[in-house]
Amino acid sequence: MFTTTTLAFNNDCNNNVVSYWGQNSYGAANPNNPQGWQKSVRFYCDDNTIDMFPIAFLTTFFSTGGKPTINLANECNSSDNSTFPGTQLANCTGLQEDIKYCQTKGKALTLSLGGATGGAGFQSDAQAQQFADTVWNDFLGGSSNTRPFGDAVLDGIDLDIEGGGSNHYPAFLQKLKSHFDSSNKKYYVTAAPQCVYPDANLDSTMNQFPMDAIFVQFYNNPCGLQTYGQARNWNFGIWDYWAKHVSPNPNVKVYIGAPAASTAAGGGYVSFDTLQKIITETRSSFSSFGGVMFWDTSQAYQNGRLDQGIKNLLNSGGSCDASAFVYPPCNAPAWDASGRTYTSGNRVSHK
Repeated sequence: MFTTTTLAFNNDCNNNVVSYWGQNSYGAANPNNPQGWQKSVRFYCDDNTIDMFPIAFLTTFFSTGGKPTINLANECNSSDNSTFPGTQLANCTGLQEDIKYCQTKGKALTLSLGGATGGAGFQSDAQAQQFADTVWNDFLGGSSNTRPFGDAVLDGIDLDIEGGGSNHYPAFLQKLKSHFDSSNKKYYVTAAPQCVYPDANLDSTMNQFPMDAIFVQFYNNPCGLQTYGQARNWNFGIWDYWAKHVSPNPNVKVYIGAPAASTAAGGGYVSFDTLQKIITETRSSFSSFGGVMFWDTSQAYQNGRLDQGIKNLLNSGGSCDASAFVYPPCNAPAWDASGRTYTSGNRVSHK
């Protein structure tokens, strides 16, 4: 399953695989099978399938001592590991060399903020900007005495905001960008909205700040992968429209977010053959397509999603040159708003 060829994440490509690491989803679903629990991120970085790992999650923005908290399940957390004095910020410096190793393998590792937590959110732009300074100094290119991953420098941030309010994130991201602009390193900013459009927590932020990519969660929702082919529910086309006409970055990539196993989400899991069909047909229809996101790595590994099947499929016909993306013109008849009844398989155009 594992090979050692060095790859390099390229956000311009449409053959990328993103997989969240840190929450041990397999262990949560299978508490009596510790042999299958989440392994170190270094372990998975020897796999050629995955190009980017959002490390999940930074769960609380402002905790003891004004510092955030992180919870990486069985790998590092504030209960089982030491914390920096006067804070609840776990000291995870044991991951320092693993992160650097992954980056030498061409992987991008980012910090995912939020998750299913009540600890996210801001009360003002000033507080959001203060938090941007903290993230920069503790996890990215800045410096502090409370760096959970030591001198390892992550490759950006991901917003998986599922609660805590939607305000003031643009101020947070703009302040982060001012730090990014002072560095020669490339940093990525991504988000993971629910597939229901518009996303209640991230819509305003994504409409104001130029994201590099969004990992749309096509699971646990009525627009999940299980609805593929149902025009009233499956809505990748709406996200493609957002990417090209609403997002401040018209080149933003849109990923299909998929459960990596049947126990990884409450709904939305599909078979490998069905996922292949969805990937192939979606990429051939929408130029914003960037690849696939799996929740999460522990489930993907145990369910065989990290074999070369997905990557081979994405590489076949994939490209990193936008001018090479050739899509047929939309020649479907216009949607009739007068009350005509459409049935499954009908193709129409609208806007």
